[in-house]
Amino acid sequence: MRKEAMSAANPPQPAQTVGLPRTIHLVPIDHIAGFDVRPGFYEINGATAIPGGVNFTVNSHNATAIELLLFHRTEKEPFAVLPFPKHYRIGNVYSMIVFKLNIEEFEYAFRVDGPYDPENGLIFDKTKYLLDPYARAVTGQSRWGSEGSGVTDFKARVVKDDFDWGNSRRPLLPVEDLIIYEMHVRGFTNDKSSGVLYPGTFAGMIEKLPYLLELGVNVVELMPIFEFNEMQDYRVVDGHKLYNYWGYNTVSFFAPNTSYAASTEYNREGNELKQLIRLFNENGIEVFLDVVFNHTAEGNEHGPFFSFKGFDNNIYYLLTPDGHYYNFSGCGNALNCNHPIVRQMILDCLRYWVTTYHVNGFRFDLASILGRNEDGSPMQEPPLLQALAFDPILGDIKLIAEAWDAGGLYQVGSFPSWNRWAEWNGRYRDDMRRYLKGDEGTAQAAAQRIVGSQDIYAVNGRTNASVNFITCHDGFTMYDLFSYNQKHNEWNGWDNSDGTNDNNSWNCGVEGETSDPAIQELRHRMIRNSFALLMCSRGIPMFLAGDEFCNTQFGNNNAYCQDNITSWLDWALLEKNREMFEFFKYMIQYRKSHRILRADLSGGACGFPDFSFHGVEPWQEEFAGYDHYLGVMFAGKAEREKPEILYIASNAYWEPLEVQLPELPATLHWEAEVDTWKAAQPQRPLRGNLVTVHERSVMVFAAHT
Repeated sequence: MRKEAMSAANPPQPAQTVGLPRTIHLVPIDHIAGFDVRPGFYEINGATAIPGGVNFTVNSHNATAIELLLFHRTEKEPFAVLPFPKHYRIGNVYSMIVFKLNIEEFEYAFRVDGPYDPENGLIFDKTKYLLDPYARAVTGQSRWGSEGSGVTDFKARVVKDDFDWGNSRRPLLPVEDLIIYEMHVRGFTNDKSSGVLYPGTFAGMIEKLPYLLELGVNVVELMPIFEFNEMQDYRVVDGHKLYNYWGYNTVSFFAPNTSYAASTEYNREGNELKQLIRLFNENGIEVFLDVVFNHTAEGNEHGPFFSFKGFDNNIYYLLTPDGHYYNFSGCGNALNCNHPIVRQMILDCLRYWVTTYHVNGFRFDLASILGRNEDGSPMQEPPLLQALAFDPILGDIKLIAEAWDAGGLYQVGSFPSWNRWAEWNGRYRDDMRRYLKGDEGTAQAAAQRIVGSQDIYAVNGRTNASVNFITCHDGFTMYDLFSYNQKHNEWNGWDNSDGTNDNNSWNCGVEGETSDPAIQELRHRMIRNSFALLMCSRGIPMFLAGDEFCNTQFGNNNAYCQDNITSWLDWALLEKNREMFEFFKYMIQYRKSHRILRADLSGGACGFPDFSFHGVEPWQEEFAGYDHYLGVMFAGKAEREKPEILYIASNAYWEPLEVQLPELPATLHWEAEVDTWKAAQPQRPLRGNLVTVHERSVMVFAAHT
């Protein structure tokens, strides 16, 4: 057949399709509450500004109807209520574009209707104003400690993401090189002694960047900065205002805590935090977030009702068969992390913080809850943990688990990891504390901790899985660890019943502060011992902000509610204890300059194994008998580098010891490079291999040509 010539005047005609109208309206417009609306983008959760309007998308498995509420800024009642039309729902997702909305002029919330059947976990209440689970900014608490704020004030704002990252690049530090500095954003600079212009804020942290660079840490791990409710459980005890200061009560997983910003960032919430991360990354410091996905601030059936309970209570929370809340967190509820909806939300959340904020790593609070099934039982291969381990966006992000929970599940060494997860090593903390204060029978365990807890992790082929710490936010500071035998939490208002009683601490002879110079010197030496061993241990070291200048919490080992000098860093101590700060600097640099402390360098050197244990005589372990002394020797050689050999001599005994160091090849000799007996550090060669290690002190020797 001859083909007809086609031209613009004679275009091809489409085949007629039965039932397809000849005119198709691509942008159908409805009118609700005075606004032009249309179906939105169903795969974009939350509220997103688009040209000409705002896209609102939310989901609920069991809801029967959802309303969008629009508020003028700071107003408590909505100026517009927009029900989602039934045909704006696809599956369980409701999505609507509202045109001609100025994002700077409104806040929003939802109302959700559905069945009320508490025994089956359904508690819908169409009278409640609900915070968007994907809210990028939360209103109502932009000023810290506003006593008039409450959960009913939580509304959301639409965020304009216009931050200029320029050519900023992430440091991408090797895991074995990390030195983590754990800190509370507010407490770091809120005391006037910090001398910053913007105390208690992200901007205040930025002002202290030169200090952190001088100290030498390369990771700051921020205690919770997701929007939380510091007014939860607010009370006054003996004239002291007590808050939920630490922030382990998440209100919104996608929103930064606006009270940590120096200025109000209307619709640009998070820009100050982004500026912090950009500057820190540009200076080689990674920023980790302590994230709390194990529970929320909604508590149990007696707790507030402001978000997840109203969208799908029986999906977001782990519930007992009769509809009550499992409490593996110790805070009233536990998030149902392995439900597909919750799992996807957590994954979306972490991807958001990585792509939008350039966060470098995450520490997961009470992470064992993230591995529990819907009936509360531990799962062998939890879908959430596996998804995070293999997610492409998170592929070079550090993942750290607090491998236990408040329900009795303890998984240090057995946390499901796929060789992607590191763990807070609670056994390192406990074994090292016992050894340092001189407990009998602890040297062998301490030696294992120093070589990277091979007894825990090597059996699973995991390297650099151990995050080593002696102190963290939860417990005593390093100064208090050697100043108090007992906790002193009276100011918390619970008759000193809160906080752990198992501290493995030692007051060096006097409880609390003392003017006795001998005890003061002993305490400082014990701190130097602790930090020297921490910096000389394989694994990832972490310490608490302020330990480097002997910050104290006055014996409080659970300062979660203390928004005062108990928890704030007292920067006046930096000058008072300058020698301690210089020692911490020295040991951090010492670790950086000796790769053998951080990694197995090809399995040994000069005929020595990668690591070995020694008593006061070389090659003779004395763990079964006298065991207050331990010697650990590392040996190895990196490609095209000279061999490295270090010997760590630790005497936890209360008398000096004569120690024979291992014999070196004829071309090498030992030099003392660390000695905690004095604050000033030596650089001296030894005459022979016999040395005196003073009582309760640590020495480190290096082989030199």
